[in-house]
Amino acid sequence: MRSLILKEIDELIFGSLGIIIFIAFFIGGVVTIQTALNLNSPFLPKSLIGFATRQSVILEFAPTFTSIIMAGKVGSYITSSIGTMRVTEQIDALEVMGVNSLNYLVFPKIIAMLMYPFAVAIAMYVGILGGWVAAVFGGYAPSGEFIKGLQLDFDSFHVTYSFIKTLVFAFVIATVPSYHGFYMKGGALEVGKASTTAFVWTSVVIIILNYTLTQLMLG
Repeated sequence: MRSLILKEIDELIFGSLGIIIFIAFFIGGVVTIQTALNLNSPFLPKSLIGFATRQSVILEFAPTFTSIIMAGKVGSYITSSIGTMRVTEQIDALEVMGVNSLNYLVFPKIIAMLMYPFAVAIAMYVGILGGWVAAVFGGYAPSGEFIKGLQLDFDSFHVTYSFIKTLVFAFVIATVPSYHGFYMKGGALEVGKASTTAFVWTSVVIIILNYTLTQLMLG
């Protein structure tokens, strides 16, 4: 079981770090540029650009946007891998051997996804770094002003809120696609359809939970 969990951590988390870092960097940059272009009044301090970037990345973009992408990348992988096993009757073979197939296939994925907040922490850091690069090299704000904005009115609970939200999303990303893969019927064509359906439902659940958790914790 331990080797299974480590294999899932490698495939689900480490395998996704590249795309998470790439997207977070440019999202941070885009948020900074858009904020800077909207704060064009000479009376508003440039430090507000750093403040807005920090709030946007930590509260919303890093946890939620990354989770939607992970629902597509990781969710499709989970659904297709379990669905293929269902189609090729490998799951039936496990049952015949007396193995609890649901536990054997799904539990390691849920445990592996507990590492997901680490990926989101990296996304937060890289997103803010992308914002800093865009602000300084794009000439929107001096480095000192941007960093001053990052430190302005910092509330550590916002980070806690993001991580709690991320853990809930991680559970959804592990379980909804697993359900669609495990209980699918049909042949190879249905595996693709199940992957698409799983992605749609995972995204819907994430967005609804995002609204609910924000209302509960910040409302």
